[in-house]
Parts: sequence; C-alpha cells; structure tokens
Amino acid sequence: MSKALALVVVLFFVLFCGKCYGELRVGFYEGKCGKTNVEGVVQNVVETWHFEEKEKDIAAALLRMHFHDCFVKGCDASILLDGLTSERKAVPNSSVRGFGLIDAIKEALEAECQGLVSCADIISMATRDAVVLAGGKWYDVETGRRDGDVSLASNVNLPAATISVSDSIKLFASKNLTQYDMVYLLGGHTVGIARCSLFKDRIYNFNKTGGPDPSMSPWLLAELKDKCPRISLIFDNTYPLDVKTPSLVDNS
Repeated sequence: MSKALALVVVLFFVLFCGKCYGELRVGFYEGKCGKTNVEGVVQNVVETWHFEEKEKDIAAALLRMHFHDCFVKGCDASILLDGLTSERKAVPNSSVRGFGLIDAIKEALEAECQGLVSCADIISMATRDAVVLAGGKWYDVETGRRDGDVSLASNVNLPAATISVSDSIKLFASKNLTQYDMVYLLGGHTVGIARCSLFKDRIYNFNKTGGPDPSMSPWLLAELKDKCPRISLIFDNTYPLDVKTPSLVDNS
C-alpha cells in the first residue's frame, strides 16, 4: 500500500476523531485495565471474526460504519444507538454492517474492565485492525473518546452515491473538510461493493438520454451490463468497487 493510500484511514482520526474531545492520545488505556492489553483484546476479537468469517469483508463494513458515524456529529458511536428515530434508522445507514462485531468486542472488554472502554474507541481501534487484516499498514490510534448519547436520523447528512462533484465539495466544506480531504477519504472505497441500483442510470439512462454514459469505457460498460442487467431476478445485484482486488486495502 502506498504512503498516500495509507493516509486514507488515518484521516478519519485526524479530520474527525482527533477534535472530538481534545485529550486523545495513543495508549490512553495503558495501565487502566490491570494487566489487560485493551487494544490486544480488540485485535483478537477482530481477527477471530475475520478468520472464522463471521462477518463478510470486515474492513469494508467497519470503514463504512466509522465514516457514517464520524461524518455526522464526530466519532461518538452514536450510530450504534438503536431507537425509533436514531441515526441507525436513517436510510443511508440501513445497510451498514458490523454491529455484531462491535458488540462482541464490547462484551470481551466489559469482562475485563467494566465501563472503561468507550464504543467510539472500539469502532476506531477495530477499524484499524480490520484494515491491517485487509492488507493495509498498521497505524496508531489515538483513544480517549466518550460515547455520545444523542442520535437522530434527521442529523444524518451523508453524501449520496449520486451526489455531484460540486455538491460533494460543498457538503465536505460544511464539515470543514477540503477537496484534498474529500479525495483522500474517497480512497476508502478500495474495498467493498456497490448496489447496481445506485449507478444503473449510467448504464441504461444517463441524464435521461435512454443510453449509457458516453464517457464510460466499452469494456466497463459491457461488464456492468452483464453484472447489472436492466431487469434482474435478484432484487439488487452488486458489483465490487475495486474489480482487481475487492477485498484488499491497496492502490491498484
């Protein structure tokens, strides 16, 4: 993985998490849970779920959860709160995965030191560990966050899959993020899949022309038509965001 791409996941902490509560630092939990290595507990659970395939494509799932949490009101784990009007019920979060893994990590940590480690820190550390398992480089995670107790679906203003570049720039700017930041964060799409319904218009009815996006390569167009037919027996087919290495955090 290149140095540039290595910055993608680190930016979650620099741009969002590091300014949540001010006193974050690497090794925040050292010596606070007896002889227990808090980060080691998190890593062990993530590795177990990865190798036993309890959650498909853990890196993609947690990167998405982490971004969806941080982009709204900072990295406060408010996406985990499950209420009738919570962030978790917002349409963009309906397909977010990884909640079971976070619960398993929380349970393991509670057994060692009750009430110590925040869920916000668990998401941050688990995402790092999942990225490493997917081929990314290890990076230190500053910890010491507190969990939020306010979670409203109405606050969820995530960039839609169909958002224009200009509107995306404006949305990121509203979060005090630059175009440079936006491009780096888009690098998180090196893993994961996309639902055909989110880009089918580019294949069959680009700008309501009744045809495909003329800027698309013939090879890609043929490939997408095969994987995302106009009429499908499957409710919503999917296609990898990175065709060559869909499960690796890399720059190929």
